[in-house]
Amino acid sequence: MSWLAIILIVWPLAWALNVAMVRSAFGETRAVSLLVPLVFGATLILLWEGLVRHFNVMPVILPAPSAVWARFVDSRELLWGDFQQTVLKGALSGYAIGCIAAFIAAVLIDRSSFLTRGLLPIGNFVAALPIVGIAPILVSWFGFDWESKAAVVVVMVFFPMLVNCVQGLRETEAMQRDLMRTYAASYGQTMWRLRLPAAMPFIFNGLKISTTLALIGAVVAEYFGSPTRGMGFRISTGVGSLSIDLVWAEIMVAALAGTVLYGVVAWIERRLCFWHPSHRK
Repeated sequence: MSWLAIILIVWPLAWALNVAMVRSAFGETRAVSLLVPLVFGATLILLWEGLVRHFNVMPVILPAPSAVWARFVDSRELLWGDFQQTVLKGALSGYAIGCIAAFIAAVLIDRSSFLTRGLLPIGNFVAALPIVGIAPILVSWFGFDWESKAAVVVVMVFFPMLVNCVQGLRETEAMQRDLMRTYAASYGQTMWRLRLPAAMPFIFNGLKISTTLALIGAVVAEYFGSPTRGMGFRISTGVGSLSIDLVWAEIMVAALAGTVLYGVVAWIERRLCFWHPSHRK
């Protein structure tokens, strides 16, 4: 049986399976919510494999998923070193510094009308700057190692996180704040017991947005200067040497890392913001 025939058979069956699971009595369960994307993703990979093999696409244009997986298995040590350099050192450190600094700046802005009028417009301006323009400057300032990549990540995640935190701190109603004042609550007590819980959904929204921005910033920054390791460096050299299967293996590692990081933040959000309507069943 040809690959094209397999695709024509498997695709409708997988589609019907997903529709049946969603419409079944168990459609709202956690197991079905996990199975549906897994079945759909597996079907897309099979479609990719079949089309590449059926049309004999050259590996330098688009390698088959089986070839990418084989390269992934053979290059585990190389990929692990790149993962440590880009994700653990550059992306996560910049993510933590940028998000913490953004939250502190949001609290200061909340207490100062001067900073509200002055810093937020500057933040919107800086957030619109292209990363390809900022990255070379920061690499020349902080050197070619992971510190410059962390600096790029800080710039990328700071202002999206800042905007969400500021909006979240303003989410409470005037009547709720007046009630806290009648209880003679201090600013810190009002922040801890009223405003911070109300801001949590906005804070986590900024954290989730920043997870993807952190990885993008770390990988792109390595194009403008890096030691002989890192995902961005490996992708750049892999394209130059026509090792496209290695490029796709690096992309797979980056996608898995981003998914896991986003999932961890979403899991913490569900545990802390279970009271919010978006998490109620």
